[in-house]
Amino acid sequence: MRWITAAGTVLAAVAALAGGVNSGSAEAAAPPVRTQHVEYFPGPRAEPRQVAVPASGRVSRDGPSLAGTTPAVKALQRSGPVSGRLDLVVMGDGYTADEQGEFAADAEEKLDAIFDVEPYRSYRGLFNIWLVDTVSHDSGVSGDPGADAVKDTALGSSFFCDGIERLLCVDTDEVARYAGLAPDADIVFVIANSAKYGGAGYSAADLPAGSAFHGVATMSSDNDRSYLIGAHELGHSIGHLADEYQYTGYGTYPSAEEPAAANLTIHRDVGATKWYRWLGTQDPSGSVVGTYEGGGYYEAGIYRPTETSIMRSLASTDFNVVGREAMIAGFYADADALTSSLPTTRPIGQGRLITVCLAPLTGLADVELTWYVDDRQVLAATGDQSVTPRELGVRGRGHKVTATVTDLSTAIRDPAVRAAATTSLTWAVR
Repeated sequence: MRWITAAGTVLAAVAALAGGVNSGSAEAAAPPVRTQHVEYFPGPRAEPRQVAVPASGRVSRDGPSLAGTTPAVKALQRSGPVSGRLDLVVMGDGYTADEQGEFAADAEEKLDAIFDVEPYRSYRGLFNIWLVDTVSHDSGVSGDPGADAVKDTALGSSFFCDGIERLLCVDTDEVARYAGLAPDADIVFVIANSAKYGGAGYSAADLPAGSAFHGVATMSSDNDRSYLIGAHELGHSIGHLADEYQYTGYGTYPSAEEPAAANLTIHRDVGATKWYRWLGTQDPSGSVVGTYEGGGYYEAGIYRPTETSIMRSLASTDFNVVGREAMIAGFYADADALTSSLPTTRPIGQGRLITVCLAPLTGLADVELTWYVDDRQVLAATGDQSVTPRELGVRGRGHKVTATVTDLSTAIRDPAVRAAATTSLTWAVR
């Protein structure tokens, strides 16, 4: 993702300033200012923007902190083992000890709204969702209602971040510490206790060193449009989708290399686009799939699949079909539709019961469970979630049994994505 304010420019300016004050003294030199790139949302139906802001670096406060408490971690949804799921960690900020029940209710309401957007709705069963109680000294967050409002909160949430009213920044060092309390963290959401519209998205590259999760999204709790911030940010962190909007005066895309993101191309010829399989399709976002000029912040020389989508403007509540397919590929990159508690690392006997579990997928998803003995499909066992090798026809040693789940969703047209949406488990039979 390219950002409008480069971190290097900010750092250079800071270094120059530091060098001008007692430049001959190493002791007087100011340490480099760490910056973070964030995406923010100027209004409930606006196109997002990007900016580089100084990282807060805040590690202590007058109120309660992680060091003095043992925050509760609760499973809002546990659909399968951590190793086979996308683990979403949700924490609140600006909720006092007496308001943790309110946080849980706000988080559930916000998540239900996000997971009402496809393809999240159909693939919610690939997620585990963990709530981390983050107790704040004050109720509410800084910058609400005005820039002069200051609250002492666990995660340092603040509107008017870097002077931008709708930019809701957090102390990402504290966020990372709290996220580490969950069984696993692939994505982190921060729900700020506020009715004021705002939020932000932090990419993985700008999170504290050692952070295992892909990104952080912040959003206010009591604004009915803020959930779209989380839905959009997951488009980046899970689907690796690019922004489809552009800036006036930003000019022509400067590279002859094809963008890596699934939803941008330099090819105007519709047959040469990476989404050629979808051309002419009526899209849920309202237009027909084709090549629409402008995207990735540039006005010309680059094309997006549809007139609009949630990756272009929060006036849209839908991913286009290209984005949906990329999101499904992203789900399966971190999660499996097929799991089993029976280890595949040890041989099993012919009478050993093999039980597998399918993720509870719905809607767009269309999974099929098949069984194989030595790569030969056993048609009679299709769909069975518990079998023995003997029931599959295994006689003697040296055979293998394989369970395979394939997602036959019509939302997938790319064979590479179909292959990624296929999970297999294999047991050797002694």
